[in-house]
Amino acid sequence: MTSDVVLTAALRNNLLSLQNTQRLIDSTQLRLATGLKVNSALDNAQNYFSSQSLNNRATDLGRLLDGLSQSIRTIEEASIGITALNKLVDQAEAIAVQAQDALTDGSSVAKITGNVDLSGITDLTDLTGIADNDQITFTIDAADGTAITLDDAQGSGAGVVQIDTGDSIDQLIATINDFTDAATGEQALKASLDSDGQLQIESLQGGKLRVNFSTGGINLAGALGLDSITLGEYTDSAAVDQYAVTVGGGAVLKSNVFYKATGSAAGLADASTLLSVADNSGGTNQFTGAATDVVVIGVDGGSLVTIGDVTTASFQSVVDTINSNTTLNTKIQASFDDTTGQLYIQSLDSSVKTIQIGIRDVATNGASANFGFGLAGAATTTTATPLLSTESIAFGAAASTLASLESDFNEIRTQIDSLVNDANYKGVNLLNGDDLTTYFDENRNNSLVTTGGTFTSAGLGIDEATFRDIDTVTASLNQVRDAVTDVRNFGSSISNDLAVIQTRQDFTKATINTLTSGADDLIVADQNEEGANLLALQTRQALGTTSLSLASQSQQSVLRLF
Repeated sequence: MTSDVVLTAALRNNLLSLQNTQRLIDSTQLRLATGLKVNSALDNAQNYFSSQSLNNRATDLGRLLDGLSQSIRTIEEASIGITALNKLVDQAEAIAVQAQDALTDGSSVAKITGNVDLSGITDLTDLTGIADNDQITFTIDAADGTAITLDDAQGSGAGVVQIDTGDSIDQLIATINDFTDAATGEQALKASLDSDGQLQIESLQGGKLRVNFSTGGINLAGALGLDSITLGEYTDSAAVDQYAVTVGGGAVLKSNVFYKATGSAAGLADASTLLSVADNSGGTNQFTGAATDVVVIGVDGGSLVTIGDVTTASFQSVVDTINSNTTLNTKIQASFDDTTGQLYIQSLDSSVKTIQIGIRDVATNGASANFGFGLAGAATTTTATPLLSTESIAFGAAASTLASLESDFNEIRTQIDSLVNDANYKGVNLLNGDDLTTYFDENRNNSLVTTGGTFTSAGLGIDEATFRDIDTVTASLNQVRDAVTDVRNFGSSISNDLAVIQTRQDFTKATINTLTSGADDLIVADQNEEGANLLALQTRQALGTTSLSLASQSQQSVLRLF
């Protein structure tokens, strides 16, 4: 059995005071140790939970900051991609402009240059191969394919020059230069001698220039040095009645428009249309002959290659034969466009200057083939068996340049696709159709969607280039210029979004700081105040101990009785 110690009232009061002081000292020391005046809900429930709520929100916003940072990096990657893409698209535009300039120059200067020194010739008929009354006929197709009517400058007929005995080279040049476009009155042809005395004849009206040595034939052309571009494709038929060459301005030779049998009423021919039923718009068949008669083609006067017979070959089989023949497919490439009803032959090698195309009349039954790459059908032969009828068409001066530029342009398209595929950040590619959502509040109620775009060559609408004529080059140039606008507009758009996200990032950082500071205001202790409190409490504790000692002296006096 135990009994309580009996304390006097004075001792008990002093003891309670010391206990309270010690409790306050412990609390103050805890505040000093933790730096917090509210360490748990027991200290101050309202401040504790309010501070916890503020800190929780600050933590949530802190996690959002990571998302904002990643969104900024994603947009920065897209911006880097756009900068590089701009350069590639600008480069593609520059290539297309070069092609346009080259084609424009080539189209405006469809030129034939001789290889004989004619300087000082006072009577052309003194030259071997030129006789009195020999005639040269000039025909021009404009760039849009319409025929240009030349005036009758000499009285020999529209576009016809007649060489008479006593005519000098200067007189021939003057007569050629007198030809004008009958519709506009503008000079149509320009003839001159170059520094080597060689005759140059060019069209000032663009398009295709055909020079037909209708009287005198190959001998007249040779005497003037104008047979050099034909490179001997008439070897098998030296006694031609008409000898003609055609010069165009493009890297791709374009045939006449073909229709199915009965002409335009039946619609455009397609790749499967047989040559034997291919008509012009008026319904006149352009290919005739027996089953043994064959269509032939050569490059730069080389061996003629059979590309089909006139009765069973289709345009597609002609294209396939050209493109698969090892003699031809490194130099030229053929295609048929169903939308235009035309056959195209493109130069693949800058060294290619001319093609020769026509028909070999094996049965000598009057076979003909008119692809219409020039301004008329193939020249007619009257000697040699089998009969050979071909026309020679020269690629324009821009052909090799255009072929090279076309290759460069298409390589840029490939690089655009590669760049776009590489412009992703953590699986998000704003340049290849992905969107980016950035959240600005912890409840995901406020966000910004950065809408991506598809900036591959296909997405930009940049088709594979075929620089065959001014229309196709212009189409590519227009596509690239539209792409430039799209790329720049997208660059401005994502820059806008980037600025918004960076602003919200700064705002979120400031908000987190405010929330944290507010939470601290509720629970963080003032160290100076708590230090002063501890000092005061220690002093009070010392005084309480002394007071307790004094309070016990009345009881200590009892000891003196013993």
